[in-house]
Amino acid sequence: MSTTQSERLRVLLEPLVSSQGLDLEEVEVDSVGRKRVLRVVVDSDEGADLDAIADVSRALSAKLDETDAMGEGEYTLEVGTPGAERELKEHRHYVRATDRLVKFQLGDGDELVARILDVDEEGVDVEVPGVKGRKPTARRLVFQDIAKARVQVEFNRKNKNEENAEEA
Repeated sequence: MSTTQSERLRVLLEPLVSSQGLDLEEVEVDSVGRKRVLRVVVDSDEGADLDAIADVSRALSAKLDETDAMGEGEYTLEVGTPGAERELKEHRHYVRATDRLVKFQLGDGDELVARILDVDEEGVDVEVPGVKGRKPTARRLVFQDIAKARVQVEFNRKNKNEENAEEA
């Protein structure tokens, strides 16, 4: 059974990342010119702050130094988080995106931009924003009907505290 270098690295690094209280989201090895870059993406339900990323980066670096997982030659280790416009692939990604605006590509070819309200084992409850003064509408999406989902960046959205203050 053949496995890729990224898959072997995932098996090696995942227990270490988990021991730091984080989820290993992605492992990617790229060649940039003559150098190689190992990109490791981590996250957690609470997010990963800079201290957590620094801690896991040191732990991963030490583990990689004691093994030959990256083979001979120089490489750069980059550890980070998924970013603002992350793609939602796992159930936990949808849970973490609750209350966020998401662009869904559905299996039937339709696209939908909606806010995730709730997530369960079968799918998500979303709120589709109203158009031209219309009220938002609720909709249920089951996971098997979602081909792709990506969080959208919102620059002008009021946070819940501001909304509640205006309603009072």
